[in-house]
Amino acid sequence: MAVEVRQLRAFLAVVDEGTFTDAAIALGTTQASVSRLVAGLERALGLPLLRRTPRGAAPTAAGGRVVVHARRAVEEVETLTRLAADEARDVPAEVRLGYAWAALGRHTVPLQRRWSTAHPSSALVLVQAGTTTAGLQEGVADVAVTRRRLDVRRFATALVGTETRCAAVPADHPLARRRGVRLRDFTGETVGVDARTGTTTEDLWPPGAAPAATRDTHSVDEWLSLIAAGQAIGITSEATAWQHPRPGLAYRPVLDAEPVPVWLAWWRDDEPSCAAELVRSARELYGST
Repeated sequence: MAVEVRQLRAFLAVVDEGTFTDAAIALGTTQASVSRLVAGLERALGLPLLRRTPRGAAPTAAGGRVVVHARRAVEEVETLTRLAADEARDVPAEVRLGYAWAALGRHTVPLQRRWSTAHPSSALVLVQAGTTTAGLQEGVADVAVTRRRLDVRRFATALVGTETRCAAVPADHPLARRRGVRLRDFTGETVGVDARTGTTTEDLWPPGAAPAATRDTHSVDEWLSLIAAGQAIGITSEATAWQHPRPGLAYRPVLDAEPVPVWLAWWRDDEPSCAAELVRSARELYGST
């Protein structure tokens, strides 16, 4: 008698849930069905896999050894199913996610791993492009992470979350000794900005509290080097702090600054098939709706 995947799933459900009743609930079926499937697996293998206990059911010694192989077999079948689904839906082998400074910060790797789990035949590849459209205009990105609104006539955008603003200061700067700073602490300072792709403009400060001067930079690396050298301080999204730690530089939250909105964007007249799924996953990671 051949072993069936549904038998393995029923057996694993009993092991994980502890009782046939709870396993049936987890699988959305009846207790009798679970019992039949497990019994069929035991007959097929010629081994007793579960023993009854006062609290439900537990694996026998043989059952405990079978669990490892059963999980692997079920995972392989699920992977094959996803591969077939990707082929049927024509999911591209590579999805390019453009960004200018810090992608999605601490959510970047979890998003990539979610995509790989859901689409084993496809890779979510990060593409850094220091342009206003984070690679869309240049054709190097299918979807872009942006923290500035794009031209809504050409690009569709979806807000996926918000991020705290952080001050970036030299490690020996007085502000580095604080747990948090405020916008008025920038008064009299020189602030490094990236006018093309950054999120910091003079409109961020209330009247009379703006920095003494700004110094333009052209990339995140140039901005970080400027600050670490003590030639300016900066204000940025928490994603930069997460993705670009650097010796000689400290990040501190700006307690009274408005959060930074984070959008995913794509060409309005050419929406990628992956856009809706990426938006949904990113919103879940940010905890937004």
